[in-house]
Amino acid sequence: MANQTAKHLVTGASGQLGRLAVTELANKVPAGNIVALVRRPEAAASLEALGIEVRIGDYGDPVSLEKAFHGIDRLLLISSSEVGQRAAQHANVVSAAHKAGIGFIAYTSILHADTSPLGLASEHRETEAAIKASGIPYAFLRNGWYTENRTGSIAPAIEHGAYPGAAGEGRTSSATRQDFAEGAVAVLTAETTEPNAVYELAGDESYSMTEFASAISAAAGKPVSYSDMSESEFASLLEAAGLPGPIAKMLADSDAGTAKGGLEDNSRTLSRLIGRPTTPWRDSVGEAVTASGAI
Repeated sequence: MANQTAKHLVTGASGQLGRLAVTELANKVPAGNIVALVRRPEAAASLEALGIEVRIGDYGDPVSLEKAFHGIDRLLLISSSEVGQRAAQHANVVSAAHKAGIGFIAYTSILHADTSPLGLASEHRETEAAIKASGIPYAFLRNGWYTENRTGSIAPAIEHGAYPGAAGEGRTSSATRQDFAEGAVAVLTAETTEPNAVYELAGDESYSMTEFASAISAAAGKPVSYSDMSESEFASLLEAAGLPGPIAKMLADSDAGTAKGGLEDNSRTLSRLIGRPTTPWRDSVGEAVTASGAI
């Protein structure tokens, strides 16, 4: 049963996950009890068209956050996309939430943040620590990999007949952004929430990148194989393809973390939260292949 009376705010509401969360939230509680936080006024129109109040606030501007959080009961903190600045930005959000008297924070962390081998986990651990220290009741939504992180590279993989990476035979238990958005809203709106809960959220099924490439090949009707390489080789390949060095290194590190088991989880916590199986990864592959125009 959703909490119909609390005032809910979603940060990063114009982003890929945030927009899905706001839309899902609007299916659960009255629009008048939803506030969407965006950085730029031009991002507000499409959200306001849903009858949702939009407030302007920037993770790097504590004063704007304090103003935006006025009157909010429950906060969904969607992690910043600015890797390397996340810990400081999130600390601003937590401080502003404390000053505003917010009663609950749900934070989108990373799968098994406390033990994850992925370099991305460091800032999530810092944020989790800041939330704990604030004394605000919380839920850590430790999201696994988005399937879209993998399907976004399908078109060039079909073109070249190879899907490169550094994941070895490590397995990924990914789910779609829609799955994770529904999970976040289920926790945010719960009438009764387990105090200071940690949710390890991942897809119901796992796969190796060899299996992933095979699924691409089957859907496209063209040969596609997984090309495994070292972390440094993969980073160099990504950089040569035009990615900035830090992003290339981060993605290569994440693949190396996959090889160490960092993105596998068999708890099925997410599907229990959303009340249905997570979106099958093979379905996502098929949709991405169709969208690529390869068939």
